[in-house]
Amino acid sequence: MAGGSHSQPPEDKAASRGQSDVNRKLKYISLAVLVVQNASLILSIRYVRTLPGDRFFTTSAVVMAEILKVLTCLLIILLQKRFSVKDTVVFLVDAVVFQYKDTLKLAVPSLIYTLQNNLQYVAISNLPAATFQVTYQLKILTTALFSVLMLRKSLSRVQWVSLLLLFAGVAIVQVQQEGKKEASVSDSSNQNYTVGLVAVVISCLSSGFAGVYFEKILKGSSASVWVRNVQLGIFGTALGMLGMWWNDGAAIAERGFLFGYTDMVWCVIFNQAFGGLLVAVVVKYADNILKGFATSFSIIVSTVMSIYLFGFHVDLLFTAGAGLVIGAVYMYSLPKAAGGAASPSSSTSSSASSAPPRTDGGAKMEAFLPKSVLLPPSASSSLSSPLPLRLTYQ
Repeated sequence: MAGGSHSQPPEDKAASRGQSDVNRKLKYISLAVLVVQNASLILSIRYVRTLPGDRFFTTSAVVMAEILKVLTCLLIILLQKRFSVKDTVVFLVDAVVFQYKDTLKLAVPSLIYTLQNNLQYVAISNLPAATFQVTYQLKILTTALFSVLMLRKSLSRVQWVSLLLLFAGVAIVQVQQEGKKEASVSDSSNQNYTVGLVAVVISCLSSGFAGVYFEKILKGSSASVWVRNVQLGIFGTALGMLGMWWNDGAAIAERGFLFGYTDMVWCVIFNQAFGGLLVAVVVKYADNILKGFATSFSIIVSTVMSIYLFGFHVDLLFTAGAGLVIGAVYMYSLPKAAGGAASPSSSTSSSASSAPPRTDGGAKMEAFLPKSVLLPPSASSSLSSPLPLRLTYQ
């Protein structure tokens, strides 16, 4: 018995080596794609919102992204049920309808996420892409503060220092932009720097609160993240349609839901909708430090591309502020304990102990897209970096 417990068949060793090689490749591929996704989403939204001519309705784009996310989560649940439509329907009716009290808990974060999605369009339409990308990293600060207040989490000294550096870096960037905001937004009379700044700050606050609130709900329930996102998407779609009717109802009734949609607009919506799935892969196959590198590098990519695409001017102040933000993101993602870069947090350990890994074939999709990964409906999953169950991934 003892000898059998320590020996491993040659085919199992070969399979383990093969799986390790696959995971290593997926890690770097997913990180590279995450950098491209983070930067391209900001730049593409900025591009489509500053083009001359007819503009699409941002409220309809938010609704369309919510619908795509719900459909994606339904497809994943169907895969987990081995394409049994009957089992999937029964499962969803029980989770969403019969457990309606549990579903109603998602109304609050859904309302906030819907507001956040619309605010991001407002912010990117009124701010240079690089400025938005740097300023939006304040979501790390708001998420940390709400986690300490609502979840009683403790932060290391390095993390507190990184938050101070983050705030200082964003403040430097904003001071620099305030001094030349006329030049930054004078290319369009429809752009307003103050409106964009207020929108991104409120978006960061809403991202922090909604993400932590959703994390608290996830930890207090055995429901998978995909079921939670279906519940969240139902409210998000309904609230998004209500906001669409309130803001653009008459115009959409006259011109149509898809008015102004071009190939680039569809790319933005798909990028926004499926960015969270990409983060799920990154969290599964990469670690915190590499995730921090990807986020930081995406800021650099956005800045460099803004120089060529939008004539953005980088000076010493912006470089110093962006450098502080990039350094803060990296510092915040460092493990609390030495040698713990890959060690799970206590919350992840407890969830793992309560839900041991399955070994049957039906668990392959869950292994690829784990339940411990949060897929929020906001863009900045990517931007926003969807808030996982572990705060340090933010």
